[in-house]
Amino acid sequence: MTDSTLTLRGASAGSSSGDESWLTSLADWTVSLMEIIGPVGAGIAIALENLFPPLPSEVVLPMAGLTASRGSFTLFEALLWTTLGSVVGAFALYGLGRWLGAARLRAIAAKVPLLHPEDVDRTVAWFERHGGKAVFFGRMVPIFRSLISIPAGVAKMPLWRFGLLTAAGSLIWNTIFVLAGYLLGENWHVIEQYADILQYVVIAGVAAGIAWFLYARVRSLLASRRLSEAGE
Repeated sequence: MTDSTLTLRGASAGSSSGDESWLTSLADWTVSLMEIIGPVGAGIAIALENLFPPLPSEVVLPMAGLTASRGSFTLFEALLWTTLGSVVGAFALYGLGRWLGAARLRAIAAKVPLLHPEDVDRTVAWFERHGGKAVFFGRMVPIFRSLISIPAGVAKMPLWRFGLLTAAGSLIWNTIFVLAGYLLGENWHVIEQYADILQYVVIAGVAAGIAWFLYARVRSLLASRRLSEAGE
């Protein structure tokens, strides 16, 4: 265990009351990775965060700033590699969407309860109209920043445009949290409580969105059934 990891755990003692939270464990792992392989470790951690949305960048990014503040690498390197990691992770999911394609997704939707192939067509049509804004601003919304890459691939957004919008949005988001870690230094654990709150808000928002979709779909099915029965 490195001295910095000990410092991390000591700094978080006041907020965790002995038992480490999973966010503290993640912070320990992130700092250890960055100390072993430098700023590239920050890029790897953020790429993984894009592929596995439950990993919160709101904790990983400040750790990059904290490690930079200790002189392990520069602030510029922290921003460069975390943004590269965001782009690489986004392109991996873009590739998944491109491989799936609209035809495969229609076939999947036809087998899923409450979904129809037309839902895929509507989603692709919406993305073709608003995809640029969705990709750019989506990089600043937890979980959504990962998922938005898949419809971008399905809609076959030009690679250069997807990469440019992803890099721009990610740079803004990453800069905010890397700078927070850089300026807060050993008081990084202050971010943890806000990251916890943000995760709960996001989860509640996603749950509400799913509930609304299911409600709208059930209403649509019931209305279609009434019209069918009336026609008979």
